[in-house]
Amino acid sequence: MKRFFARNAPAYVFLLPWLVGFFLLALGPILASLYFSFTRYDMVSDPRWIGLGNYEYMFTRDRRFWKALDVTFTYVVLAVPARLIVALGVAMLLDHGLRTIGLYRAIFYLPSLLGASIAIAILWRQLFAEDGVVNQVLALVGIQGAAWITDPDTSLYTLVILAMWQFGSPMLIFLAGLRGIPRDLYEAAEIDGTPRWRQFTRITLPLLAPVIFFNLVLQTIEAFKTFSSAFIISNGTGAPADSLLFYTVYLFNEAFKFFRMGYASALAWVLLVIIAVFTAIAFFTSKYWVHYENERD
Repeated sequence: MKRFFARNAPAYVFLLPWLVGFFLLALGPILASLYFSFTRYDMVSDPRWIGLGNYEYMFTRDRRFWKALDVTFTYVVLAVPARLIVALGVAMLLDHGLRTIGLYRAIFYLPSLLGASIAIAILWRQLFAEDGVVNQVLALVGIQGAAWITDPDTSLYTLVILAMWQFGSPMLIFLAGLRGIPRDLYEAAEIDGTPRWRQFTRITLPLLAPVIFFNLVLQTIEAFKTFSSAFIISNGTGAPADSLLFYTVYLFNEAFKFFRMGYASALAWVLLVIIAVFTAIAFFTSKYWVHYENERD
């Protein structure tokens, strides 16, 4: 034990602020929400134990729950790959020794800092409004724009585009991964006359697989937790026609609009289980396509 603590003491010292915050500030509310998920609780009267009643109602009678899942899953399936593709593409463009690469990194990272803000969500709603900038630009070339935000068929795609615009964080991680790939491999491939696209599929992607996996897990979790942009653009209702009824928006409304805190707690725990399942699947499947340099056959 002494040897263990002597070897790991610095790590625990750095973890101490997070551990103190977790056990003093987070663990209590987490356990309370688990208890509330088995109760009928409106934050005014005392919680009343109903067992699995919230979960039974959720899975058997709540149609909006299934609609929220459908919207959220669709968003995750579309937004996560799109953001990663854009991030990897920009990272590859920056991985060519530009003199002002620091400036470009800062510029491209800026949308990730601003994208989740209320101001950007409001701006996005104005850009894609029926009389917004997007339709005005399309009108200049003779194209009749759609009512992007108010049309249930297109409203979700505006948020997917917003997610693509917020590529800064995974782009920096991809750029760091690209910088770690030995240049000798590319030079040898060029000497052999290997085309660029084959270099990408045979060298870049395999060696970048751990970074892709890391970004995939993080971005999937973040996509499931998307809230601010959907809430602002839909005016907090999931409109139009529940096409923007993200799971987090539905959870928020159940808790703080209708004060069904017990049911909202159950929704939160189901979301936790969904994220955990997707993360577990990602880790399980990673052994088939993610390979690390220190692995031995």
